[in-house]
Amino acid sequence: MALVFEQLFDPESSTYTYLLGDDEAKVAALIDPVAEQVERDLARVAAHGLKLVHTIETHMHADHVTGGAALTERTGSRPVVHRDSPVTCDAVRLGQGDRFRLGALELEVLETPGHTPESLSFRLGDRVFTGDALLIGAVGRTDFQGGDPGALYDSIHARLFTLPDATRVFPGHDYKGRASTTIGEEKLHNARIAGKTRDEFIAIMNHLGLPPPKKLDVALEANLACGRPPQAH
Repeated sequence: MALVFEQLFDPESSTYTYLLGDDEAKVAALIDPVAEQVERDLARVAAHGLKLVHTIETHMHADHVTGGAALTERTGSRPVVHRDSPVTCDAVRLGQGDRFRLGALELEVLETPGHTPESLSFRLGDRVFTGDALLIGAVGRTDFQGGDPGALYDSIHARLFTLPDATRVFPGHDYKGRASTTIGEEKLHNARIAGKTRDEFIAIMNHLGLPPPKKLDVALEANLACGRPPQAH
């Protein structure tokens, strides 16, 4: 089995989308696809001669509309979400410790709530896709959409920082042009959580003072339907 892996980037929302595929089984999945990048993503899947069978959502996004629904319409791919996700579309629902297969690839599901209640990370061998739970030098904000800084602290320490230090971290976003990091690097140098007590971390997260995402209202409504725009009334 030959792993197909590409890291793709949406400049408007600074979102990373990940293409995973099994070159022998000829199947692929996209982690956190963006609606505006559907044509690009389909072209990359086709370039490898693969069939898109799943779109994987690390959480309910507030800063962009997922490409999940459009990709389902085009390819028949099925979304993969947290078992308690509020989405209304047909989806595979997974929880802590589940194993998700894509051809010969096996992804381990890690529940990492805190940024949102239904946040998931996915471990594949020596790499982990962390969504917005753990970013490069930072963590996802916790000030809306059911965020909980205490839960995020617990998730990172119990589910992510227990992985081998050499594990490569591929986050849901980066705003400075960085592609990846490692668990060991984040344990030592992450500005928001490295060396912080739980109470210190909660205080930091409760006083970030960030403006709301520009697409918050539009994105949340559409993403409840896996990216299908709301019907006009």
